[in-house]
Amino acid sequence: MIYLQLLWVFFRIGLFGFGGGYAMISMIRMEVVDNYQWMSAAEFADLLAISQMTPGPISINAATFVGFTEAGFLGSVVATFSLCLPSVMLMALVLALFFKHKESEYVKRPMAYMMPVVAGLIIAGGILMCDRETFTSWLSFVIFGGTVAAQLAWKANPILLIVISGVLGWAYNLF
Repeated sequence: MIYLQLLWVFFRIGLFGFGGGYAMISMIRMEVVDNYQWMSAAEFADLLAISQMTPGPISINAATFVGFTEAGFLGSVVATFSLCLPSVMLMALVLALFFKHKESEYVKRPMAYMMPVVAGLIIAGGILMCDRETFTSWLSFVIFGGTVAAQLAWKANPILLIVISGVLGWAYNLF
């Protein structure tokens, strides 16, 4: 029974929780503290602190924590899966519609306008990362220049470039 409750609660939160993880906090609190009394308000405050400290989205961390405290490992899987399920279903629907109508002018035209915007946002994010806190040593500049050159000259695999950059940075900090 607890698994069905977790599934239903976190599915609804995932379905109606617009605005990201922080926007879902009030919905999670209402269900977890007020409706189901799975934890007290003080325990929920602790849950928020733990969810903020751990890597990943706060809502997913909170769902995982609630699921684990209520029903162990399987409960954490059910709660986390249920929170993510509406987004996955919506993306599957959007992708199916996109691929079905990808040759339509109503799809092509907006995509043509979005591509430069997305590229601009990615470039802006990269430029914002170019500061003294990010480039802490000469190796940072070498890695940056090398990855840009490898990408432009040889169209190198980005994942390979990330792995190589990580290994170089790790090795530099090790020695």
